[in-house]
Amino acid sequence: MNFLWPQYLWLLLVVPVLVAAYVALLRRKKSAVRYADLGLVKSAMSSTQRFRRHVPPLLFLLAIVAALLAAARPTAVITLPSDARTVILAMDVSLSMRATDVEPNRIVAAQNAAKAFVQELPQDIRAGIVTFAGTALVVQPPTLNREDLVAAIDRFQLQRHTAIGSGLIVSLATLFPEEGIDLESLLFGSGFTSRDSTRRGGIERPESKEKKEKKAFKPVPPGSYTSAAIILLTDGRRTTGPDPLDAARMAADHGVRVFTVGFGSAAGGAVDIDGMSIFMRFDEETLKGIAGITQGEYFHAASATDLKKIYEGLNVRFALERKETEVAALFAALAAVLAVASATLSLLWFNRIV
Repeated sequence: MNFLWPQYLWLLLVVPVLVAAYVALLRRKKSAVRYADLGLVKSAMSSTQRFRRHVPPLLFLLAIVAALLAAARPTAVITLPSDARTVILAMDVSLSMRATDVEPNRIVAAQNAAKAFVQELPQDIRAGIVTFAGTALVVQPPTLNREDLVAAIDRFQLQRHTAIGSGLIVSLATLFPEEGIDLESLLFGSGFTSRDSTRRGGIERPESKEKKEKKAFKPVPPGSYTSAAIILLTDGRRTTGPDPLDAARMAADHGVRVFTVGFGSAAGGAVDIDGMSIFMRFDEETLKGIAGITQGEYFHAASATDLKKIYEGLNVRFALERKETEVAALFAALAAVLAVASATLSLLWFNRIV
């Protein structure tokens, strides 16, 4: 357990002071009856009654402790329903997905796992699909209709090149359509930076400047936008398009986490392109970098079974997620319950409040 305001924990030093004051008060009362008929007092006070007299003060002391802990704003990692309500699958459809190092081949295994993933998603979570090869394309806008998602996955068409950065940027534009992200500049221009999406070829266009003045973008902490996430699956390394790490920084500025999946064997798989047999490998370092920048997570799937397990794990993550959550309200409620119990027992047993 952590505390947002740990400096308030010093207030707990008042607890031993209160205990000492209570003990001193008991001794004072004992001395007050020194010359009384002790036999009569003992007979009037049974062992049960002697125990009862300490219960209300003990409960009141625990209430004070709980209230002081609540003041320090404790946090705990607990499992709660996920806030993620939109998931974008960004899937590699480059020609390398024809490799057969994963049976029956990479693209079929990826399609089967993706279809199982979207069908098992919680019903209140929307899913969208972006494919990328030489560029990126939204093949299915976010929807709750699982049949549309499955149909879109079945329509995948393999193409040349691998533009991982383009896949991330188009996924981000799909999540934030109201921002009017300049895809033409980002995907085909030069001089791209993650914090300035209105530049093309290093020269800011007048109309882009006007658009930026209408709505200034303010970056947020990485991983702080909990209403959406991107799952990036690729079996290769970037051969064209924007730098994937720059695109990851753009996603991080929006607070969107990217979960990356490197699909295929580390040694690569043979693919026949124009009569040439080429081994395709994925860039694991870049995928780990993307996940790290966005506060996501990297996975490696060397087989169809591995990929299915990863998707199953992600599915559970989007339904239930472990989060560090402030629990000060629970401690405050506990303090209130203990205080009420202390007062109630004191009234019932002794006709007074401690």
